[in-house]
Amino acid sequence: AMLDPDSGLSLTIARIVQRLKGSSLHSQLERQARVSLHKPEIKLESLKEDIKDFLKTSGWEKKLQNAVYSQLNVFPLPCHPAAPPEHMKEPLAYMRKAQGSWEKRILKSLNSMCTELSIPLAQKRPVSEQKELLNKWNEMGTDEPDLSLFRPVYAPKDFLEVLMNLRNPNYENGEQPSFRSHLGLIQVPLKVKDIPELKEDFSELGLNIGQLGIDDSAQVPPEFFENEHVHVGQKVLAEQDSAAAQQYVRQGCPTALRADLWALILNISNQPEDILYYEQLKSNVIQHDLLVDSLIYKDVKLTASNDDYYFVFEDYLYQVLLCFSRDTSVLEHFTYSSATPPKSYIRGKLGMEEYAVFYPPNVNYNSFILSVAPLCFLYHEPSKLYQIFREMYVRFFFRLHSISSHPSGIVSLCLLFETLLQTHLPQLFYHLREIGAQPLRISFKWMVRAFSGYLATDQLLLLWDRILGYNSLEILAVLAAAVFAFRAVNLMEVTSLAAAE
Repeated sequence: AMLDPDSGLSLTIARIVQRLKGSSLHSQLERQARVSLHKPEIKLESLKEDIKDFLKTSGWEKKLQNAVYSQLNVFPLPCHPAAPPEHMKEPLAYMRKAQGSWEKRILKSLNSMCTELSIPLAQKRPVSEQKELLNKWNEMGTDEPDLSLFRPVYAPKDFLEVLMNLRNPNYENGEQPSFRSHLGLIQVPLKVKDIPELKEDFSELGLNIGQLGIDDSAQVPPEFFENEHVHVGQKVLAEQDSAAAQQYVRQGCPTALRADLWALILNISNQPEDILYYEQLKSNVIQHDLLVDSLIYKDVKLTASNDDYYFVFEDYLYQVLLCFSRDTSVLEHFTYSSATPPKSYIRGKLGMEEYAVFYPPNVNYNSFILSVAPLCFLYHEPSKLYQIFREMYVRFFFRLHSISSHPSGIVSLCLLFETLLQTHLPQLFYHLREIGAQPLRISFKWMVRAFSGYLATDQLLLLWDRILGYNSLEILAVLAAAVFAFRAVNLMEVTSLAAAE
């Protein structure tokens, strides 16, 4: 049930105030307000207004606006006060159930690996090992441990199988002709956008609007679009306004401004306390050895080390991912994610809640690695790189690894992709289906990795500009369908999945 707008708004305001209260911004604002009391222009009789004016002119109001905007972008709008809390995570019971059993399967896989290899989930490193790790922190890639026994927790195709088997129990018996006509692999009735709705939502991608990455190419005199666009970008940065930056990047980011614009949109400023937090995570990595470390190691070796673009960032990838696997602040995103953090019990205390630990706060799969790698091109300072990745993860990427009905969730993206293709290229869709090359079997890994590892980095960053600009992952499904449309003529000729691939 929707709330009436007024009470909905006041609930939202109350929640944002609550969330900002614990932040460092809140204490900085208090400190600034106190400092301002000693300024001659602040009068006792108009104290409240004067302090407000001071915070405006000194730029603190902008910072507060950006923080509020960031909260609005990440957290869903409050649902009805009577709705149970799990509704905020995921309103559909069958989706919650499917996500729950998927998590069990992953945890089982981790636990059985521990048993087979007889290594604990976590243990303290001996001091000698701690020293060694600290010394080679910046060149971990040179290490060659034997990881042949470790296997990836799951592959994208295992995850796709789970999504293909999802069903809405309420639809099972009823004959719903409209939905039954969906011939794709995804068989759940979610509402996805059609072309007119997408055109309206992505209006800045209209053919009559300039796009960086296209209109700055050789055929168009650059002074038409690029110079003007760069100029506007510099103004947006000078204003330090997250909302303006988000609107701006919908047409793509100039390379020189991208790192700063993304940080502004994600509201990352790399304050001293953020750097300190990163250092604490690092010392946690150095002191404790987790089973996940070996999985991360193996994944980086398998993916990044073999990639022409990314192998140079191997050390960065270890640093960011090892820290990420120990970052409990990431647990906060579970309030609005359909997922639940995995729990393990201290040895011999199975099932006793007071001995439960979240482990690891984030199970890493190889698609993570590819979502850190492109960011290494933009950020060279580890703590900043780390914060940007963490924010990208809790805003967007977690949706590609969990089962939910969210429009940016992987299930909706798969359905959107299949619907676009079936509606707009029916012959191609039928042809591929007939030869056993269901299009989603090909495009799933592109979407689940947000195209990282499939596009050249400069193109990938232009795509991610749009994810940030529209605060949505739907563009991934649109791009996947567009790739099929682009190759339609050749695809009509193929006779097997391998040839289509």
